[in-house]
Amino acid sequence: MLQRLDALLTEYDIAYLKWDHNRELVDAGHSPDGEPAVHRQTLAVYALLDELRTRHPGLEIESCASGGGRVDLAILERTDRVWASDCNDALERQSINRWTQLLLPPELVGSHIGAARSHTTGRTHDLAFRAGTALFGHLGIEWDLTRASESERAELARWVALHKQLRGLLHTGRIVRVDHPDPALWAHGVISHDRTEAVFALASVATPVTAHPGTLRLPGLDPTTTYRLRPLPPADQAPGMERGTPAWCTKDGITLPGSVLERVGIQIPNLHPEQLILLHLTSR
Repeated sequence: MLQRLDALLTEYDIAYLKWDHNRELVDAGHSPDGEPAVHRQTLAVYALLDELRTRHPGLEIESCASGGGRVDLAILERTDRVWASDCNDALERQSINRWTQLLLPPELVGSHIGAARSHTTGRTHDLAFRAGTALFGHLGIEWDLTRASESERAELARWVALHKQLRGLLHTGRIVRVDHPDPALWAHGVISHDRTEAVFALASVATPVTAHPGTLRLPGLDPTTTYRLRPLPPADQAPGMERGTPAWCTKDGITLPGSVLERVGIQIPNLHPEQLILLHLTSR
């Protein structure tokens, strides 16, 4: 395998490899005596990747998580990102990204904007939910854009521009997970290390328990800093936000001390299931 891969990488201008492993780990031993094989095979993969990198220093390699469970600290020493799952359903990805990023930083987790209808689950989500979910990761597009409408392509372009605008924060900041008493509401954010900027996402992953979701506290901010809090476009135009919208959802947003945002929180609008909004905080 090393010989053939090295030959291809030498002959062609290949910059990226995806190292997949789409089979179940049921062949854990060699016949006929059942000698353990998985550990040795894993070490052989590490050695192979090390040698490929030595021969081709600029090569980028992606490891696949669900294919063989190849996300561990040793593989992260040898790869540039991981593909968290072949399921690109944004609702499923809310859970997948949440728990994968307990170990991995967002810039290492491939997270793509897919088509409206997921090929793995059959669910349909609007673009704001799909893109807002994929935003917190190594963003990509996995969608036949020849089938997208002109308005969808224009909205997608805005999301790509937003990711480029926030990438420096998303890929260097400190991740925070926010607890909320309603299990249908999941929130998380990334805060710059100097705590002058932050971006939070609030997603409704199911039907909320109560009609009025209450407040959301934003932990990790500087209590002595005053923040301007505004929704991020195009999330501020999300359907269902027209009535009963809190003040921070308006174009101009609100200004509050970090101590209030962390201890008291902000009012949560009534979200439909599988709807997501983004909040951007900057110090004043």
